[in-house]
Amino acid sequence: MNINTNMVVSMTEANQNFSKVAKLVDEKGIAVIVKNNAPRYVVIEFKQLEEEKLASNEDILTLSNRFMDKNRKAYLELAK
Repeated sequence: MNINTNMVVSMTEANQNFSKVAKLVDEKGIAVIVKNNAPRYVVIEFKQLEEEKLASNEDILTLSNRFMDKNRKAYLELAK
């Protein structure tokens, strides 16, 4: 994962000035908090989290439909 340095905030700075982290998320959509110079936490808007969750559920539904289509004969036989 590539991290844009404009989205990085140190743990110390995040602790002392969380409003800066929130502003960064509002502007860039994401903030990465680093601890000991290594990415440790990601802060995103709650709305974006919900969208990710929805996309994940759609993936599961698509996969389920593909299995149903692929194995339709077997499911129909089992349903008898």
